[in-house]
Amino acid sequence: MVSGRLFPRILTPPRGSFFLFGPRGTGKSTWLRSVFPKAHTFDLLDEALYQSLLADIGRFAGELRAVPRGAVVVVDEVQRIPPLLNEVHRHIEGRGLRFVLCGSNARRLKTAGTNLLAGRAVRRAMHTLLPEELGRDFDLESVLRWGSLPVVWSAPDRGEALAAYAQLYLKEEVQAEALVRNLPGFVRFLPVAALFHGQVVNLAGIARDAGVARTTVAGYLGILEDTLLAFTLPAFEARLRVRERKHPKLYWADPGLPRAMKRQLGPVTAEERGHLFEGWIASVLRAYRDYRNLFDDWFYWAPGKGSAVEVDFLLRKGKDLVAIEVKSSRNVPDVELKGLRAIGEFPGVRRRIVVHLGDRRMATADGIEILPLMTFLGEVERGRLFPGR
Repeated sequence: MVSGRLFPRILTPPRGSFFLFGPRGTGKSTWLRSVFPKAHTFDLLDEALYQSLLADIGRFAGELRAVPRGAVVVVDEVQRIPPLLNEVHRHIEGRGLRFVLCGSNARRLKTAGTNLLAGRAVRRAMHTLLPEELGRDFDLESVLRWGSLPVVWSAPDRGEALAAYAQLYLKEEVQAEALVRNLPGFVRFLPVAALFHGQVVNLAGIARDAGVARTTVAGYLGILEDTLLAFTLPAFEARLRVRERKHPKLYWADPGLPRAMKRQLGPVTAEERGHLFEGWIASVLRAYRDYRNLFDDWFYWAPGKGSAVEVDFLLRKGKDLVAIEVKSSRNVPDVELKGLRAIGEFPGVRRRIVVHLGDRRMATADGIEILPLMTFLGEVERGRLFPGR
């Protein structure tokens, strides 16, 4: 919402019960209120309700018994009391209630050995605002500088809101939930991890710069993924003679997040731009995978160490592959097409695309498409990246 305007979200709810996960501030609660205005709601951020259910979990079942059969029940921040899912399971089975289970932290549910409803509730994700959702308010420079978390985008001072968001994450997601034993070490780790946005994960390098053990860094990266602030992209293994890299790439879920962790909130610098733009494209692709099944799986591709050949994204749908290279410049020199030319030899590659910030659509003699950003986004939004689909 900007100046009182609520942005429409493209997430479509499934018909049955479902989990809805996403980082704090992505607008999950706002979306739930608009889509399920008559739902019976348990907001576990309400401290009084949280404490009462923690003291007597039986109150949850008692309240559910008073809800009409077939009604919709929303449980917001469900990870705060994982045992509630046992009662959720029972009331889906016994009374046909439809549950929407919302959370910003999947770690508590996984580590508690929680009953995840044995397939009775599918999983959905809420992402940051997309250009399609922002409409005429979309501005690439603003997105790269501040990100597009609704809680930040709608704030009068986006820089202040972004800095506060980073502090809130440490206080409410990490410290309050006791996710780490060594909070100072985790605080040192965050800006170092921010420097690896859009890069291959180097555990030893991060550990050295953060002053913690390598095994600790692996755990910290897991926390970033479980709290939905970051994700990793695996390396593609073509099973050719060339030895591909095995380590994944790290991406933060929103361009504003690594900038906030580095406390670098001024205008985007030339050194940042490439990784921020690539990371933002990654977050857009990931959102359309979750919202509209844009592709089945994805990777990056690069040969072994020392090679300058690389492809940022390789999307797979069925047996078809689409290779995408991201450039934050207005011009794309021929020398920067080496990766797409090399991957063109792989079986199943149907398209090779460069996304750039110029305004002309072009193609090379060997079939590489050079697409302006808005043209590329239009194809993503309409689900036309894969030929014939």
